[in-house]
Amino acid sequence: MMAEKHIQLDSIPVPPGKVLLVEDDDDTRTALNEALDDLGFDVEARGDGAAGFEYASLREFDVVLTDIKMPKMDGLELCRRLNGDRPHVPVVVMTAFGDLESALGALRAGAFDFITKPFTIEQVSQALQRALRHGAQSSIVVRPATTPVEGGGIPGLIGSSTAMQAVAQAVVSAAPTEATVLITGESGTGKELVARALHAGSRRAQGPFVPVSCAAVPSEMLEAELFGHVRGAFTGANEARVGLLRQAEGGTLFLDEIGDMPLELQPKLLRALQERALRPVGSTQEFAFDVRLVAATNRDLTRAIQEGKFREDLYFRLNVLRIHLPALRERAGDVQELATHFLGRASNGSGVEYRLTPEAERRLLKYPWPGNVRELQNCIEAAVALASGGFVGVDELPTSVRASRSPHWGPAEQNQSLEAVERRHILLVLDAVSWNKAEAARTLGIDRATLYRKLRRYGIDSPS
Repeated sequence: MMAEKHIQLDSIPVPPGKVLLVEDDDDTRTALNEALDDLGFDVEARGDGAAGFEYASLREFDVVLTDIKMPKMDGLELCRRLNGDRPHVPVVVMTAFGDLESALGALRAGAFDFITKPFTIEQVSQALQRALRHGAQSSIVVRPATTPVEGGGIPGLIGSSTAMQAVAQAVVSAAPTEATVLITGESGTGKELVARALHAGSRRAQGPFVPVSCAAVPSEMLEAELFGHVRGAFTGANEARVGLLRQAEGGTLFLDEIGDMPLELQPKLLRALQERALRPVGSTQEFAFDVRLVAATNRDLTRAIQEGKFREDLYFRLNVLRIHLPALRERAGDVQELATHFLGRASNGSGVEYRLTPEAERRLLKYPWPGNVRELQNCIEAAVALASGGFVGVDELPTSVRASRSPHWGPAEQNQSLEAVERRHILLVLDAVSWNKAEAARTLGIDRATLYRKLRRYGIDSPS
């Protein structure tokens, strides 16, 4: 069957279970039925989605194996109905090679996994075993989902604009599912807060939430961080270490800045997600894991795919559900609400109630905030540190904000690319802090490693 002798299961053993096979091609259905029966599975086969769903409403079963393109009711509709009627039963879909859009649609409809034709019976068996193991774990540990959105907002995400309400609703819809979520948006928009809200609203809420930045970890160390390593696997590996994928067992792994993951590591992550098993660096043994993956990026991954910097098959695995966070300039109406929130946090810590002067408030509203919410937060915190008497005036604001005179970028900037605008803003901040790069990174709301990477990218190396 599958190579179980190479996989250490942390959960209870899962024997071959009852399989509902739904396939409209007679020859394929017969061949699969016989092969799976020989492997010890208890198979019940049906020739179309409608017949499969009718059987599912009358009998108990452990896993569904279904084709996508079928008459009467296709596999996508079958997934949706089964996910609503029996969400604890995993569904594995079969799709033609290269038809990744259909596979993606199936995952969005609630499927647990997919395999592409042509496939071997061993691949089918392995997919069913992974689904059975997942189903068994789900039935053993059922955690009540909490509601991530209360009163129309997400904890930590402030803003009553239409754009933010759309984000809140997307979190409400995605949180209870097991689907992988890709969060997109510029740096500083709050992608990790959304990831935490997805975790808090899932059945895994009592499990760990493990965040890791793919950009902050040196590329040569990221594999060991994710998969773990055995003692002596490389220089400095003086003891074995469990990787983050296994540390997040039963919970959520958040891969921030996934677009910065080294290209050579991407197929290893893809295989781990497909097999639900990993092999630590330097080990010959595989370990099963059960995590929900949430990824985030500020990059255009479709462009990265075209440039050969990101794998398309990994992109499809990650982009099952997508939540896009708007830039702060796209929801300028939230600036005042956010500023008030950050002032309130500063007031609670000091015992002084801080307020903005009218002119300072106008400057905040006029500024385009290329560093987004993180830049606004840093701005308020720095201004409060300089303020006296409970009032934050124009003089306490950063130079770049004080210099803001118009509510939007001028005509020249409007015709520039986002990269050109970002480069210009980084130069303005560096000039404002006398080229103190640590201070510039804090003002921009990014870590120094990210700032140095951007400086190299834009060819900025000195004030000249």
